Amino acid sequence: MAARSAHELEILTPEDVAAYERDGYIVMERRLPAETVAALKRELARFHEAARGMHASDDKLDLEDSHTPDDPRVRRVKLPHTQSDIVAELMRSDLILAPARDLLGPNVRLHTSKLNVKSARYGAPVDWHQDFAFYPHTNDDLLAVGVMLDDVGEDNGPLMVFPGSHRGPVYDHHAGDVFAGTMDLDACGLDIKDAVKLMAPAGSISLHHARIVHGSAPNRSARDRGVIFYEMMAADAFPIFGSMTKSPSIEDYDSRMLCGVSTKEPRLAPVPVRIPQPQPAAAGSIYEVQKAATKRGFGDDVAA
Repeated sequence: MAARSAHELEILTPEDVAAYERDGYIVMERRLPAETVAALKRELARFHEAARGMHASDDKLDLEDSHTPDDPRVRRVKLPHTQSDIVAELMRSDLILAPARDLLGPNVRLHTSKLNVKSARYGAPVDWHQDFAFYPHTNDDLLAVGVMLDDVGEDNGPLMVFPGSHRGPVYDHHAGDVFAGTMDLDACGLDIKDAVKLMAPAGSISLHHARIVHGSAPNRSARDRGVIFYEMMAADAFPIFGSMTKSPSIEDYDSRMLCGVSTKEPRLAPVPVRIPQPQPAAAGSIYEVQKAATKRGFGDDVAA
C-alpha cells in the first residue's frame, strides 16, 4: 500500500487507513454537500432524457436490455467526466482526491469514470468480479471511489464486497478460454453470506480496492440507485500487456494525472495477475462482457 504516514493524512484517520488495508474498503457518510448531490441528480435526469429516441447503446450511454426509444432506460453513462462539467469538477476536488491521496499517495492518475444506474424495479445486476482482473498493473495501488447519488439500502442494489479478498488471489474470470469478466463464487471457495453490503445516505462515498471481490444485485425496490465511480491509481502503476486499459500514447496517459506528478518509472510489486484475454466477440461494457459467462452470480433475470 502507498498510504501516507499518519501525520501526513489529509482527511482519513489512521483507523480508516488500517480498515482499508485490512478489509479493502471504507465508507465515508455524507461526504458531499446536499447541493452537489442535487446538481448531480439533475445531470442524471439529463442523461436519461438524452436516451429518449435511442435504439441502441452508443459511446456515451449504455442502455438496459429492456430499453425502448419511448421508455428510455439507461444502465451506465460512459466516461461521465467528459460529458458533464460538474462530474469533472467533483473528480478533481478534494472531496474525492483527499481520501484517495491518503490511500494512494500524492501522485494520482485517472483510470476511467462511469455512472452506474440501477433504476427502480429493473436496474441490472453487475456480477461478481475484481476490477484488477480487467486491468492488471505493475502494482495494485488502484481503487475506485463510489459517489452515491441516492440513499443506498438493503433492497436497491447496493455494492456488495467480500472483506479481505483484496489480499487474496486474482480469480479466474474466464468462461472456457474467453474472458467473461465474472467469477464463480463456489469454484473460488467464497460464500455469498460473507459479503457485506455498502449502504449509506445519498452524498456518501465508498473507496474499494481494485482486487476486492464485489458485485451488485438487480434493483427490485421502488427506489433508484445511482453511483458515480471514479477509478484511479498511483501514478507509478502501469498497465501490463493484455490489460483492458486503453491509452494510445504516453502523452495521453500523462494527461490523466489528477494530482501530483507523473513518472516513467513503473513500480513493480509482487502482486497476483491474470490477463483478461482473449476478449469475447461482443466485448463492450461489463454488462456485455459478462454475458459470456456460463454461470451468473445473480442469475439472468432483472426485476419486473
